[in-house]
Amino acid sequence: GWAGEGTGASGKNQRVCHAAARLEMGSLWEEFNRLGTEMIVTKAGRRMFPTFQVKLSGLDPLADYVLLMDFIPLDDKRYRWGWGDEGRGLDPGVLSPSPPCRYAFHSSSWLAAGRAEPAAPGRVHFHPDSPAKGAQWMRQIVSFDKLKLTNNLLDDNGHIILNSMHRYQPRFHVVFVDPRRDSERFAHQNFKSFSFPETQFMAVTAYQNHRITQLKIASNPFAKGFRDGDPEP
Repeated sequence: GWAGEGTGASGKNQRVCHAAARLEMGSLWEEFNRLGTEMIVTKAGRRMFPTFQVKLSGLDPLADYVLLMDFIPLDDKRYRWGWGDEGRGLDPGVLSPSPPCRYAFHSSSWLAAGRAEPAAPGRVHFHPDSPAKGAQWMRQIVSFDKLKLTNNLLDDNGHIILNSMHRYQPRFHVVFVDPRRDSERFAHQNFKSFSFPETQFMAVTAYQNHRITQLKIASNPFAKGFRDGDPEP
C-alpha cells in the first residue's frame, strides 16, 4: 500500500504534505525480511538487492523536487551469526533428541555480540535525476539502482558507508526545491520522509544465512549464472 504520511507530515509545505510513496517489490522485500535481510558491503561498493524502488504520488507536477536516501542504525549493537545461548559451545551432534530438547542444526541466528562500533560517516545518496519536476517523478517508478554500500571508511566515491554486522533502516526523503530567497528558513517544512520497516537489513561482508543466499540467487536477474550452475566471473 501507499505510505501516505511518512514521518512528520504536520506543519509541512503544501507541496510535500500530500506526498505519498509506495514501496515497489513489496512482497519480495517481505520475503527477505521474514528471513532477516542481509546486504553485502564491500570496499569497492555493492548495489543493493532488492533494489530500493518507490512509486510517488501527491507531488505538485510543476514544482521541483530532490529525492535522496540515507541509512540509520537500528540499535546500538553489533552482531554475529551463530548458535543461540542454549547451544553455544555444544556439539549438536551429541545432543539428546528427546523432548523437550530444542537444539537443532537450523537454530543458528543473529546474536548480539557487543556494543556498536562508532557510527560510520553519515552520508546521503541523491537520486541522479534530481532535481526534477513532480510530474517526472510521478510518471514512472523511482529506482535507486545506482546506490552502493561500502564498509570503506575512507571511501571517496560517494558510496553509503556502513559498518558490517550492524543493522540499518533505509530512509527515503522527498525535498521540495523552494525558490524563495530565504528558503533555508523553511528547510524543516520542505521535506517529507518515509521509512519502510520491511527494508531493514544487516550489513555483511558475506552472506551468513544460506536461505538469504538461495533467495537472492532465485530472485535476482543478475544471478542467472549461479542458477545455471555456472558462477559469474
